[in-house]
Amino acid sequence: MDAERVEVVEVGPRDGLQNESRVLSVDDRLELIGRAVAAGVRRIEAVSFVNPARVPQMAGAEEVMAGVRRGAGVSYIGLVLNRRGLDRALAAGVDEVNVAVPATDGFCVRNQGRTVDEMLDVFEDVAAAAREAGTPVSATVSTAFGCPFDGETPPERVVEVARRAAEAGAVEVALADTIGVGVPAQVVDLVRRVRAVADGAVLRCHFHNTRNTGYANALAAHGAGVRVLDASAGGFGGCPFAPAATGNIATEDLLYMLHRSGVATGVDAGAIARTGAWLGSRLGKEPPALLGRAGGFPAS
Repeated sequence: MDAERVEVVEVGPRDGLQNESRVLSVDDRLELIGRAVAAGVRRIEAVSFVNPARVPQMAGAEEVMAGVRRGAGVSYIGLVLNRRGLDRALAAGVDEVNVAVPATDGFCVRNQGRTVDEMLDVFEDVAAAAREAGTPVSATVSTAFGCPFDGETPPERVVEVARRAAEAGAVEVALADTIGVGVPAQVVDLVRRVRAVADGAVLRCHFHNTRNTGYANALAAHGAGVRVLDASAGGFGGCPFAPAATGNIATEDLLYMLHRSGVATGVDAGAIARTGAWLGSRLGKEPPALLGRAGGFPAS
């Protein structure tokens, strides 16, 4: 494996917290973000501008954005699902906007109240407005590897969603294994297919470790040329609308694998492991991540 740098996007403050029963305060969420910044992370999915009645863990997005540290070369990402969310995100001063566009109708209707085609129409509107405001927009194609309601996701459907998102102005397209069913061969195939239609958009991957394939999938994505990977400190996270969803791949465990493979990230794995342990104490549970328990190698 070459030593080309991989950008790790920390999604713990959003995807890591949205499925937790314990709702963290704005101050705790700012502490989580601050720890990630201090560890060297430079892109953070900090907030979600969704209805707090549906996802109370994400309430207070404006307060979080008002409190984040600026001027450190960090890009703060806000998730939006519609034009109202975009307006809130722009007013709050996010650096990037991310829109989740499921690849399956079963998930899209339950999660976002729209069919996939309707959500793509929404994305086109959001992307145009974000572009006018000078804010980059990305699209996360969720359920790209499988759906809890519709079963197998046809790769052709993923390709079509990615193509339309890129044509609408997405500067980055992420392939998300929302419920953790993907395997490396599937990752390589989807990355190849999407790259062919993504119209120059950067490719990113987002994996969950539900069936213990998340890290193998991340390594497969890197081998296929993907240089941006999502991860969550401590391995926390999941989708509140996906039955039996479990955590994202852990940032510290991903960093250990990448660093030992000769891949640079600019992020301190030990600092992130301590952050995962801290987050576990705030959530009242043991982090799924393993680096914080086993320690690095060679031992420092």
